[in-house]
Amino acid sequence: MTLPDYWFLAIAFLFTGYFVLEGFDFGVGMLMPIMGDKRRHPADYDTRRRVLLNTIGPVWDGNEVWLITAGAAMFAAFPVWYATVFSGFYLVLLAILVGLITRVCSIEWRGKINDPRWRGWADFGIGLGSWIPAFAWGLVFANILAGVDIDERGRMTSEVWDLLNPYGLLGGLALLGLFLLHGAIFVALKSDGTVRHDARRIARRMWLPVTVIGAGFAVWTQLAHGKDWTWAAVVVAAAGLVAAGLLIRGGKELAAFLSTCAVVAAVSVLMFGSLAPNVLNATDPARSISIADAASSHYTLVVMSWCTIVLLPMVMIYQAWTYWVFRKRISAEQIPPSIGLSPRV
Repeated sequence: MTLPDYWFLAIAFLFTGYFVLEGFDFGVGMLMPIMGDKRRHPADYDTRRRVLLNTIGPVWDGNEVWLITAGAAMFAAFPVWYATVFSGFYLVLLAILVGLITRVCSIEWRGKINDPRWRGWADFGIGLGSWIPAFAWGLVFANILAGVDIDERGRMTSEVWDLLNPYGLLGGLALLGLFLLHGAIFVALKSDGTVRHDARRIARRMWLPVTVIGAGFAVWTQLAHGKDWTWAAVVVAAAGLVAAGLLIRGGKELAAFLSTCAVVAAVSVLMFGSLAPNVLNATDPARSISIADAASSHYTLVVMSWCTIVLLPMVMIYQAWTYWVFRKRISAEQIPPSIGLSPRV
């Protein structure tokens, strides 16, 4: 295996980690207006939303580090890939960035003012900053696989509406639905009381449509772009979805959550495995950008490899320790009264 191949696998691993970990964060954010509906729970809707937010409170910002690291690795290891994708998908990636910034600000500032209207707008920002990236990431990677228009100078010429093709839209819906199911099962795992029971109920209800949409995207991807060995990823994803549905019905939240983790990882393996040996497919196969063509110099990749070997295990150990420390369930009874400045501020 060459160094460019190694770094393609490394970036695939980083994006897989991001999708698995940030995926349930997005799911929890998307569930806040559903499980904390003021009309259905007028007496305790804010407490329910705070339970949801506290399930990801200690870990959500650490999960975003995987995306930052993946983007930095793309920039350093594959500058051609980075430049083409970030310029060609500019508007979609800008929407993701705005969504993530909105989500961060909403989470951090939600409790700063003790005003229901303030918290309502913050919750809206959390939801918006979860729905948009969840859909947009599926749209981006589906189009990277399907192929975009690239001119003779290697520049992507597809317009943003060209990305809204059936396969791209299905990819966005598949990833959005999978993250929503992933988040619901995570809430069931990390909460207790009525929030836990409602999360299990929502997960059971959404399991079938998520499975149908996800199966359609996986089969389409495999038949149109997959390799012989990527059938294994399709099988793992299918088995994981079936297991998650059965396990959540049996109240086995941890096993169900590990199953959806496997599903998200398998979908990521399917996408990156189908993409190789290219980093970006073109509608004209002769203009597709390969791993070798997009890679940095040998010296750059060597230096990056040594830094990764030293630093990545330390980061992963620290993040695993964080999950272990904050492993207990959260219930509404543990949520303290709201704090903040005067409602008139």
